[in-house]
Amino acid sequence: MTHDIADPATDRPVNEVRLIGRVSAAPEIRMLPSGDELVSFRLVVRRSAAARRRSKQVVDTIECTVWRAALRRSVMRLEAGVEVAVTGELRRRFSRAGGGAVSWVSVEVDSCRRVPVPAVASDS
Repeated sequence: MTHDIADPATDRPVNEVRLIGRVSAAPEIRMLPSGDELVSFRLVVRRSAAARRRSKQVVDTIECTVWRAALRRSVMRLEAGVEVAVTGELRRRFSRAGGGAVSWVSVEVDSCRRVPVPAVASDS
């Protein structure tokens, strides 16, 4: 028996991701063999307290890919260390490397916005 996570309004399966994390390095433009262009970056996301009790791992690094031209231009202005909120869908990617197939999961980004840095109170 399988249990799909579904949207309660439509009872349809949902592939929806929402992450807040820190950009690990400057985003990179990649040209695919098809000629398509995408931008990729890695997002460092802190694990929840519950997850940290089960593992010594404190963060996860998640690959994010951006296909839409306007969003690619916006994401290319991000610098390492900037905190962002990302929404999108999970995608399983495949490629050939070293004579074998390789797969990984990435987030196909629908939106990406900077998270405002909280104001620091001054002692004046």
